[in-house]
Amino acid sequence: MAKVILEFEKPIVELEQKIAEMRELGQQIDISKEISDLELKINDLRIDIYKNLTRWQRVQLARHPERPITSDYIKHVFTDFVELHGDRKFKDDPAIIGGFAKLNGKSVMLVGHQKGRDTKSNLYRNFGMSNPEGYRKAARLFQLAEKFNKPIITLLDTPGAFPGIEAEERGQAEAIASNLMLMSKIRTPIIVCVIGEGASGGAIGIGVGDRILMLENSWYSVISPESCSSILWRSWDYKEQAAEALQLTAEDLKRHKIIDEIVSEPLGGAHNNTTLMYQTLKDVLDKEISKLSKIDHSKLIRTRREKFYAMGVWQE
Repeated sequence: MAKVILEFEKPIVELEQKIAEMRELGQQIDISKEISDLELKINDLRIDIYKNLTRWQRVQLARHPERPITSDYIKHVFTDFVELHGDRKFKDDPAIIGGFAKLNGKSVMLVGHQKGRDTKSNLYRNFGMSNPEGYRKAARLFQLAEKFNKPIITLLDTPGAFPGIEAEERGQAEAIASNLMLMSKIRTPIIVCVIGEGASGGAIGIGVGDRILMLENSWYSVISPESCSSILWRSWDYKEQAAEALQLTAEDLKRHKIIDEIVSEPLGGAHNNTTLMYQTLKDVLDKEISKLSKIDHSKLIRTRREKFYAMGVWQE
């Protein structure tokens, strides 16, 4: 598969291509000094670009087709994953996957949105957009974790809950609302991490927890920039302005006290060095579980609720 180059990455790629041409020329004459200078220039340019991304550019990185998805983290961060299927009411929903796993030898319940890697798998996974049975499956797994006193980890990566008629007929809003209530009183630690897109009720349906983490180039908002643009301007052409107004990046949400911690990504995004990304997230999750496991369950629930009660409260 051809490498995907985003618009703001093109200046870097052009310089890399120039270096490749110079290396071929270098077989005939010595231009190692020029190549070395250009490599330093590329490094400085890369740092400048990725440390000063706009909100819309971060949305683009969060959607990058090579970015790690939930199944990648399951494979490389966790071990002994046993997937559990079905909501025991209607059917299984492939857009949300979950089951018991181990993190550094500690048993956890892992639940996450699951996208596909190509057209066929995206159609099967419904592009990570869950139906009500997905949220009801997640609820069943949360209750199972509580029964066996296992910490819960959820990975958020969805463009939203599925908006189809059949989802509404089966109670999409009720399924999400029930999960919010359930997660607010589960008597076991819950760690939530936005690994890509965190859109609307589709994300928060498995997003209530004691610690809310976000990867550096993920986004989390009540609505996507395109949908916001469509509502306010009757066109998708203003998605960049919408992204700025929504303040949906990890830095924005940390400032507004919606999330607790930003998980740093390798320079260029999580897909640019997946090995480092997996290890970073593994270390952060392990640290969070160790902290939360020492807190009494009653206090855990009280502080969890207070965290969410305080959101959106302003004083003038």
